[in-house]
Amino acid sequence: MSIARQAIHTDQAPKAIGPYSQAVRVGDTVYMAGQIPLDPATMQMVEGDFEKEATRVFENIKAVIAASGGTFANVVKVTIFLTDFANFAKVNELMAKYFSEPYPARSTVAVAALPRNARVEIECTLHLG
Repeated sequence: MSIARQAIHTDQAPKAIGPYSQAVRVGDTVYMAGQIPLDPATMQMVEGDFEKEATRVFENIKAVIAASGGTFANVVKVTIFLTDFANFAKVNELMAKYFSEPYPARSTVAVAALPRNARVEIECTLHLG
């Protein structure tokens, strides 16, 4: 039996830069691709301090969540990739501005590099049921 998959797309978030969707809905679950600090209008990396970059990532995520019909309250799992764990506290601070209790489950992973030399990439899983 095949499960129907629906690609989610919004112009309010960066276009996929490869053969993937911004998100895919399967039943009541939405699996988001990782977002990096790309400005959706220019498809260029946001420049500046880490907070500005991470804020752009959360705004990109917000746009994809909205396109899926959800809100941050629907997010059940977040995975954060950081190239420098010195930015861990700043990500926590920003995450608290976008999410409220009960907070989603989360993993944070240190990585050697990210696409386009980003310092942060975040992906989410939502449940819309």
